[in-house]
Amino acid sequence: MEYRFLGNSGFKIPVLGFGAGTFGGKGPLFSAWGNTQATQARSLVDLCLEHGVNLFDTADVYSDGESERILGAVIKGRREQVIVSTKTTLRTGDAPNDIGAARHRLIAATDLALQRLGTDYIDILQLHHFDAMTPVESVMDTLNDLVKTGKVRYIGVSNFSGWHIMKYQAIAERHGYVRLVANQIYYSLVGRDYEWELMPVSHDQGMGAIVWSPLGWGRLTGKISRSKPVPEASRLHGSEQFAPPVADEQLYRVVDVLEDIAAETGKSVPQISLNWVLHRPTVASVLIGARNEQQLLDNIGSMGWQLTDEQVMRLDIASKPQIPYPYYPYWNGQFSERNPPLVAGYN
Repeated sequence: MEYRFLGNSGFKIPVLGFGAGTFGGKGPLFSAWGNTQATQARSLVDLCLEHGVNLFDTADVYSDGESERILGAVIKGRREQVIVSTKTTLRTGDAPNDIGAARHRLIAATDLALQRLGTDYIDILQLHHFDAMTPVESVMDTLNDLVKTGKVRYIGVSNFSGWHIMKYQAIAERHGYVRLVANQIYYSLVGRDYEWELMPVSHDQGMGAIVWSPLGWGRLTGKISRSKPVPEASRLHGSEQFAPPVADEQLYRVVDVLEDIAAETGKSVPQISLNWVLHRPTVASVLIGARNEQQLLDNIGSMGWQLTDEQVMRLDIASKPQIPYPYYPYWNGQFSERNPPLVAGYN
């Protein structure tokens, strides 16, 4: 297993992590993701650890906390072998303070997550969304306290914009608080929005990307192509309204190239898709979310090798989206001494 630093934290995490959103199967969204219960979850976690995948990501909102409970049960007795990442701030109940990043909520949510996980510390705690109603100073002060008391070791965010991140980092710098080191983001061959603003911000601010849904919400599994419609068992049938949109032609254009490279390399379409993401700038870890051992083993097979430069170029061209203003001058190769690439080594 390859390990990479999580941003500027000095802490190393595996390049592949396991997303436990399939644990529990409660509610319309998470039941579509999967319905993995304790026995099967234990088998998947055992297999992960056997292959060095020891980062496990969850959230309090996943299946009403059931994902955290199941994960906590299956790592009991081997807590020091694993890295636990969880998230909070999305609504988890009907009470007025069951949402957001107010001090009251963050402390209570962290304590509840610790109980469900059966541990006394969380390795990586991430804010699941930006709370515009709570002052940034209060949020960072609370997160700093959680780290200083030992309940949390590292902090990060998920689904934040670049300016959100900069507000938080500016307050951390001003007051000497712990800084954000993790940026959990959606990134795939059919979802490259991360590159316009968040990738340069992560590079500049020393944040490592933890990638969720690297297979484009199940679109890059090899089961969908021009000649193969969405299968009945696909999670898209039950959760497409929650998924980042992808035009059919955009998807098929990417899958065409993936299938060609699969024929050339003997690798599967998911393995090629994951390998492409694994070697992008700022990416620290890519979360895989298998429902069974066969899927998990196939996904683990995405590491330990690398696509050729020519294959990467073909995938880059096939997946290139419309570049929004004001970023397009930087991303069309129009670089100069006064207009350098936003991320070193990427153009």
